[in-house]
Amino acid sequence: MDLQSIKNRFGIIGNAPALNYALNTAVQVAATDLTVLIVGESGVGKEVFSQIIHAISSRKHNPFIAVNCGAIPEGTIDSELFGHEKGSFTGAIDSRKGYFETVSGGTIFLDEIGEMPLGTQARLLRVLETGEFIRVGSSKVQKTDVRVIAATNRELLEFTQKGRFREDLYYRLSTVPIRVPSLRDRKEDIQLLFRKFVVDFSERYKTVPVQLDDEAKQLLINYGWQGNVRELKNIAEQISVLSTNPQINATELLKFLPEKNKNRLPVLANAASSNEFNNEREILYKLFFDMKKDVTELKKMFFEILQNPALANTAAKFTRDSLMDDFQSSGELTNNIANNPPAINQSNHQPNFISPQQHHSQPMILSEERIQHHEEIEESLNIMDKEKELIVKALKKHKGKRRDASLDLGISERTLYRKLKEYDIDE
Repeated sequence: MDLQSIKNRFGIIGNAPALNYALNTAVQVAATDLTVLIVGESGVGKEVFSQIIHAISSRKHNPFIAVNCGAIPEGTIDSELFGHEKGSFTGAIDSRKGYFETVSGGTIFLDEIGEMPLGTQARLLRVLETGEFIRVGSSKVQKTDVRVIAATNRELLEFTQKGRFREDLYYRLSTVPIRVPSLRDRKEDIQLLFRKFVVDFSERYKTVPVQLDDEAKQLLINYGWQGNVRELKNIAEQISVLSTNPQINATELLKFLPEKNKNRLPVLANAASSNEFNNEREILYKLFFDMKKDVTELKKMFFEILQNPALANTAAKFTRDSLMDDFQSSGELTNNIANNPPAINQSNHQPNFISPQQHHSQPMILSEERIQHHEEIEESLNIMDKEKELIVKALKKHKGKRRDASLDLGISERTLYRKLKEYDIDE
């Protein structure tokens, strides 16, 4: 079967080299019984590749089942996959066959394999190596003949280094890896896909297919598409249903794009704009470096004022008004400081700062000699530490509510969930 016939049969649109390479690999491996690991971001169509492999294999007349490992609770996934005996656990009122038993002779697609518990991973490894499994609550070894196709949107090799995925299972699964390209890596296909979707939706909803002008087309191509084909299809459906004008320009198209991803549009961003970032980490880098720059400038201005008697009054006003307003807003200014602004020594016009501990003692005069010997302590700029700290603070602020915390941080709830796992943060 040639590549175009497969695309027509499974509704695959596009001619990007990376997509064609992935499809060719799927076709070549389909004739074998090798285990396949499909890797790609969420929404790229990994399950379609598993269906292609099964449909043109020698097992095509036997069962095919897709199992989302992340959607099955840890306590029941062993029973779902391998079955259980009556009375093996609370609620097991009868014996039950698992997927590996019922699909014997066919293909099982294990989606989100990275979410599988370590104990279940050990059972799966035995199936892959020997074709044997044991039901939960049983001691009888059973045989199965199932082809396993796994998929993940995670980097499993990194998971193995963190102890969250078995290394031996990783290498056993990735006998033939297939990487499905993201929509950002096949920009030449975006307009084709969008056109196909709006035509389909116009037929479904009895509307006129929308048309994009040149600016809107460029905007569509340069958008980040974090949700890949799934997100593009959703946007096409929204436009088909909600748009009152069949001619869509860039301004109208922007109304349908999620606000959080608009900073990923290079065609609309000024090269000198501070909002032009590629990901959340770059935003945090910019934030921390700007904070460091502001603190450094503040220190420099502060010591210049101390060394210049003519600016003494300015120093007092700056300290009393500006700093007090800023720190009071964050609750970090004590009542002692608020009630005792810096005093000005009338004899030499040098500002004398009174700390809370020295409220009832003589004011301490900062001499030029002491200023020259001040020691600057560099704060930590490790981006991962700062990112983790912000996430922990946001969760505490919102009492562990992920949705509210993610909104406060300016990231999606899915990204927050990924960061919690990445930094091993306990909620």
